[in-house]
Amino acid sequence: MSPEDRLDELEEALEEHLEDFEHCQWERALSQVTLTVPRERLFEVMKLLREKRALAFEQCTDVCGVDYATYGESEWVTSNAANSGFGRGASRELSGAMEPQNRFAVVYHLLSVSKNVRLRVRTFLDADRPIVDSVVDIWSGVNWFEREAFDLYGIMFRGHPDLRRILTDYGFIGHPFRKDFPLIGQVEMRYDPDQGRVVYEPVSIEPRTLVPRVIRDDSRYETGWKPEPSAEEAE
Repeated sequence: MSPEDRLDELEEALEEHLEDFEHCQWERALSQVTLTVPRERLFEVMKLLREKRALAFEQCTDVCGVDYATYGESEWVTSNAANSGFGRGASRELSGAMEPQNRFAVVYHLLSVSKNVRLRVRTFLDADRPIVDSVVDIWSGVNWFEREAFDLYGIMFRGHPDLRRILTDYGFIGHPFRKDFPLIGQVEMRYDPDQGRVVYEPVSIEPRTLVPRVIRDDSRYETGWKPEPSAEEAE
């Protein structure tokens, strides 16, 4: 069976077993199927994807968070930048391109070994309360994946047995993969020989944004322009 035939079979199985779940939609692009599930029905749908023989997704290979705060927008605003030199055209303020209820998302990558097919499952979360049910009871291997999404994005997984930071220090403030997290961080740490321990202090670096130089006109591409001949060529 070809990969495209397996995807056709997967879509038929999804249509059959998800007909009772409202607002579950899937799309097929780049030889992969992405299933979007409402966060209230996520656990039910994931359990169905694992247990139904026609689907049989035995493994969840990855769980990652997404921040869509500035999705589809360019950070560098060069329309009002100076014609020469360096301009500071970047804005760190979030414009709210996505709806607040769709700012965050959790994406699950599922693998069916028996069917030899993959499925991407996505659910959107509120910006104020990014909370979703944990799927540790379905795939025990997602334990650390969900901890990583909590650590980097601040996404809460309801029912997780040990939801704590996994990559940053326990004294870390904020969630570094959020679009509104400052690049210089919130605090800095150093070893204090007088106290004999590591201490946390406010960041001493001044925040700044480096914008590359914007070249408006380049005479090399003007009609009729030719480089001046060198002294040897002139002779």
